[in-house]
Amino acid sequence: GFGQEAVSAGAAWAMAAQDRLCILHRDLAAHVIRGVEPARIFSQYMGRAAGITGGRDGNVHFGDRTKGCVGMVSMLPDMMLIATGLAMAFKLRGEKRVAMTWFGDGSTSRGDFHEAMNWAGVQRLPVIFILENNQYAYSTPVDQQFAVNPVQRAAAYGFPGVTVDGNDCEAMFEAVRVARERALADEGPTLLEAVTMRMHGHAAHDDMKYVPREKVEEWQAKDPIDRQTR
Repeated sequence: GFGQEAVSAGAAWAMAAQDRLCILHRDLAAHVIRGVEPARIFSQYMGRAAGITGGRDGNVHFGDRTKGCVGMVSMLPDMMLIATGLAMAFKLRGEKRVAMTWFGDGSTSRGDFHEAMNWAGVQRLPVIFILENNQYAYSTPVDQQFAVNPVQRAAAYGFPGVTVDGNDCEAMFEAVRVARERALADEGPTLLEAVTMRMHGHAAHDDMKYVPREKVEEWQAKDPIDRQTR
């Protein structure tokens, strides 16, 4: 849905050219903002030589290192570990650079999430974690996944957790700008919870009947494109 693209667009705008972005499959806007041409993305989907991977893959597992976009690992949220590793390298080299990655609410139930959060907190690494709270991990609503809001978990690892309106590009930009300034000041990582909604099924086979119709209508009224162009 457009909610995830609003999250990725607002966040990517706030990052500098020397920073590194670990982008997921629902965050194509971040690639475009970093300068990846839409024609190359379309070619990627068609498995053509003009695609980012030169016709070697017809899927979303791509990145362009020349643009600072790290190729995606499909097992979620493994990109959290990669972003944490990048941030560790930046710190060891004394470089003023920041790593950032995105992941969904379902990812917070995996061990990778906790491992990345813990190491980033212990080492006070320059990394920004963006949790796209899509309301559903496939068909499981957030209130059946965990007993606390996942943004509260940041405190357990020793760094701030901030909730942001994920359907507001400007709010996302400002939240990431602040988090990046913290990282550059050696104040460590930040977890940003971008509250949004996955407006379509998990994939083509998913009719999303498990989502109440009124919830879909509620989030349709919060469409980020409509809000940005009013």
